[in-house]
Amino acid sequence: MRQLLVAGNWKMNGSLQNNQSLIESLKQNIATGLKAEMAICPPFIYLQQVSELLKGTVISWGGQNVSQNDQGAFTGEVATDMLVDFGCKYVIVGHSERRSLYRESDELVAQKFAKAQSAQLIPILCVGELLDEREAGETENVVKRQLEAVINLQGIGSLAQSVIAYEPVWAIGTGKTATPQQAQDVHAFIRGQIAQKDAGIAEKVQILYGGSVKGSNAAELFAMPDIDGGLIGGASLKADDFLTICQAAP
Repeated sequence: MRQLLVAGNWKMNGSLQNNQSLIESLKQNIATGLKAEMAICPPFIYLQQVSELLKGTVISWGGQNVSQNDQGAFTGEVATDMLVDFGCKYVIVGHSERRSLYRESDELVAQKFAKAQSAQLIPILCVGELLDEREAGETENVVKRQLEAVINLQGIGSLAQSVIAYEPVWAIGTGKTATPQQAQDVHAFIRGQIAQKDAGIAEKVQILYGGSVKGSNAAELFAMPDIDGGLIGGASLKADDFLTICQAAP
């Protein structure tokens, strides 16, 4: 049985004071016997603070993005070994905001995925469709294309050491949420695509849902057979909301 993972993506939010308050509240209120693994991905500038606050806890941490290059003349970029220096376990690659706002291509995302794995980081590979793509019936084609870019570069075996996050872009920060069945349908499609190449990997890989997960809908989403947790945005910035989601694991 796959363990659930609930990963908080703070995006470009946080301050030294707020971060400490949030993490201390999480540490004080983590329930014993929690069934979901917890992870936090803060802005790069707060990785030192977050790693020190989380050290010795059950909560993992990671980066929100990573360069496809090694250290060098790449102003503003962050290399894998820098994330490793701060004890990161995970790194998000291909988030919808990186794809849409910063025009990251499927090929670039695949390169970042490969670079993360070369440093023994676990990439959280984000895939998902825009509203017009969903309305045009292109959801499966878009998700398949994004997934295949990684498989073509790294091979199907690479997915055994990764996490996949399905993000319907139209449901991020909009207040809209795919119904549990809509989310399940796409998760099942993703697992089916992987199973065509390796049934063992398909059975084991965690596929998270990342579209406005809240305490009020987490239990119903996580009860779906192919949804293995969530990639949480705004709700991860509030300790009570994030804990409620983590405790929704069946």
